[in-house]
Amino acid sequence: MDVEVLIVGAGPTGLAAACGLAAAGVAVRVVDAAPAPATTSRALALQPRGIEVLDRLDALGDLPRRAQPISRLDVFVDGSPIAGMRTDRALERWHAPGVLVVSQAEVEGALRDRLAALGGSVEWGRAVTGVEPRPDAVTVRFGDGPALEADWLIGADGARSAVRKSAGIDFPGMPLIERFLLADVRADLDRPRDATAAWLRGTDLVAAFPLPGDRRWRIMGTAPADGFDEPTPAEIVEHLGQRVAAETGGVIRSTEWTSMFRIQRRLAGAYRRRRVLLAGDAAHIHSPLGGQGMNTGLGDAENLAWKLALVVTGRAEPALLDSYSAERRPVAEAVLTSTSQVTMGALGRGWAARVLRDRVAVPLLNRDWVQRLITAEASQLRVSYRHGPLGGRGLRRPRPGDRVPNREFQRADGTAIRLHDAVGPGWALAGPEPLAAAAADRLGAVQHLAGTGDALLIRPDGHLGWRGRDAAGLHRWLDGVLGTPR
Repeated sequence: MDVEVLIVGAGPTGLAAACGLAAAGVAVRVVDAAPAPATTSRALALQPRGIEVLDRLDALGDLPRRAQPISRLDVFVDGSPIAGMRTDRALERWHAPGVLVVSQAEVEGALRDRLAALGGSVEWGRAVTGVEPRPDAVTVRFGDGPALEADWLIGADGARSAVRKSAGIDFPGMPLIERFLLADVRADLDRPRDATAAWLRGTDLVAAFPLPGDRRWRIMGTAPADGFDEPTPAEIVEHLGQRVAAETGGVIRSTEWTSMFRIQRRLAGAYRRRRVLLAGDAAHIHSPLGGQGMNTGLGDAENLAWKLALVVTGRAEPALLDSYSAERRPVAEAVLTSTSQVTMGALGRGWAARVLRDRVAVPLLNRDWVQRLITAEASQLRVSYRHGPLGGRGLRRPRPGDRVPNREFQRADGTAIRLHDAVGPGWALAGPEPLAAAAADRLGAVQHLAGTGDALLIRPDGHLGWRGRDAAGLHRWLDGVLGTPR
């Protein structure tokens, strides 16, 4: 066998999965069809959930210092300010970091640095041409060079995934609207640097997102209805510049990158076929409004990595991987639904829809309870697996499957440690030391934390695995999740 796990795709999802697996002692290779790392920004929002994932992977580094923090969203309708939504206040109760605007290229660079520290690297210029899943291995063929044999294959190669297509996994869905225009620019905009803004006028939308650096902005807007089939970069900038000037009086001074795309809503029919697994955009794509894409992919990667590591190292039976799709596919379904609703609502197709948007939906954004609800949803901090196969019921919170807040715990020696410094790739158990030892016997590395009352066994992704007080209950849970001890 050439490698235990082969990952196709060196974007945030593939790199995060590689870091999680490598940190757990799994042999990983990462290949990508591109000739070199991307330098353009593409995705740019790191939600609190994504920040937490990078933190647990020890890949966050100095990204917060180099990013642009965002604390609010301002919405204008027909030129008038209608709503100002504060995200910073809504996040206080979650004890979580705020939203960061940072280039996807920067995130990928931080993950590559972490992978290099773990002894890994990316093999560039390796385009997959075929995948042959078998019960005990996967053969992967390339456009040039020899084929590879892997115990497991992760397809994290984006919306046009060659792995997904070769594995015969369908990708049903539909386009939501025709076209959106993007441009990363330097511009004179009389706007605060900690706020994003959206201007709605009829069915037209234009939005401005502050980027790190002097006078750097991303401008996004709907394309004109006619005459923009194959626009040049100059035409994209001219159109967006006219819209920005009309709404704000701002002027675009220079351009770094432009793009035009169609918003799609698609979800893979399956996340696993034999020893092939999908993650990130290879499994789901949706509207970028709401900044969910990169963060959902990072969540996929972390969830998959700790489970696959247990399987590869012989600590769990392959059936554990069924819980990956069972836990993460509902998250993608919810993101697809919410981002589609936001997109269609913002565009106001039809007179009645625009009246509802302008007079009801947008003004509601000023209400504190609406801000808390939307921020909690967009941050992905409310993601819970309690209804999945590894979840559980009970009156006390957190319940099995819930996210455990990144609060301070005490080690057995009395020193303080944050939860996210205690988990990933290993587990943590807050409670009696004998229970931590019993968990470590089955799971590998388990950080013992002081605790009273119910013991809490916390998964590498920061979610609660088990809570209880007796060793028999813990052993039953471990047997049920991992399978019968070998």
